[in-house]
Amino acid sequence: MNRAARIGILVASAAIFCYAGIGHVLGRTPDDKAYKSLTVYGEVLQKIQSDYVDEPNMRLVTAGSLHGLLESLDAQSSYLTPREYTEYKQKAQSAGTGETGLNLSKRFGYVIVISVLPDSPAEKAGIHSGDIFEHVAGFTTRDMSVGQAQNLLNGPAGSGVKVGVIRRGRAQPEEVDVVRQKLTVPKIVVQKTEPDILAFRVPSLDPGRTEEIRNRLADADKQGIHKVILDLRECGRGPVSEAVNVARLFIPSGTVATLRGQTVSAQTFASEPGKVVWRNPVSILIDGTTSGAAEVLASAIVANRRGDVVGERTFGLASEQKLITLDDGSALFLTVANYYNAGGKPILDDGVTPSEVVRAAAAEDDNDVSDDSSASNKETLSGPRPLSPEDPVFHKAVDLLKAPAKKAA
Repeated sequence: MNRAARIGILVASAAIFCYAGIGHVLGRTPDDKAYKSLTVYGEVLQKIQSDYVDEPNMRLVTAGSLHGLLESLDAQSSYLTPREYTEYKQKAQSAGTGETGLNLSKRFGYVIVISVLPDSPAEKAGIHSGDIFEHVAGFTTRDMSVGQAQNLLNGPAGSGVKVGVIRRGRAQPEEVDVVRQKLTVPKIVVQKTEPDILAFRVPSLDPGRTEEIRNRLADADKQGIHKVILDLRECGRGPVSEAVNVARLFIPSGTVATLRGQTVSAQTFASEPGKVVWRNPVSILIDGTTSGAAEVLASAIVANRRGDVVGERTFGLASEQKLITLDDGSALFLTVANYYNAGGKPILDDGVTPSEVVRAAAAEDDNDVSDDSSASNKETLSGPRPLSPEDPVFHKAVDLLKAPAKKAA
């Protein structure tokens, strides 16, 4: 690093500390912890610059520290460098940008797949929920936020992106090429499983889903069907507002959810009796692939004792992020509020615990396929899959609905 660059960094650091110091003296920073943390950060930065074994690239050091800072908060908070944010904006504004259909988070230090949208490029490529991405587009995900991963996965429709997938029981990543496409809203799969039971596989809660479910419930009632199942497994897309509206179709009284954050005005989403269209029994199916808006819907049903919620605990991802741009052209995706269930517990921390816990061991076996059979499995698993009586979660929900004690709400 040349002398001019060193001076520039020192001047910038001095300006930051002077600004923080003046703010502290004038009372603009009432929390001493923030000021002390800034002091420690500056001291560490100075030691790296002066004592590290090699002359460090301070831009990379600073970017790395900001990535770590955001990731230490929660998996969905992300920092984008000026270059990354420019790419993000270009892709968001381009009509030709394609996606992969993946819902992601971070676990074990790596980017992981929470759920895969039916008929999406990711499903066609044979990617499953629970898969770990060792790398995306040639970059290791150990040093990558969820926002960065999604930014790399999105790109021109028709183009490919390579991901290194580590599956259960395997130590080495498998190179998978995913061809980006323009995504369409997946259809609800409706299936009559018993003379009096209708099941809906709901793959997403995109805007407009409430009206679709309302119409299907009205048709079911006309057909003399009095019990329904909503399968929310693999459901991880859509705004929470849609989940609240769907919940209001079933819940005649009580709280659906609340939203709270340090700088976000608290909101309580209550049931609306006039919007209820289904007062008959309902069961919800969930597991670790259920996340976001779908968790708010499931938690509302179980917390208000409106119906049975069957399966395994959800992922825990119901929160709101805000895009904050910075003066240098970089940006933050910062979690600013969490959703809480009717009992006041944060869904982000605890997920949704079902009222009837059923482990779907058979579903896990789908991921453990041999190399020889992977191609055929990609074909078999593509598209919305019908509910099967062999599915223990679905089977339990049917048994509960058929029980004599089950009464309408």
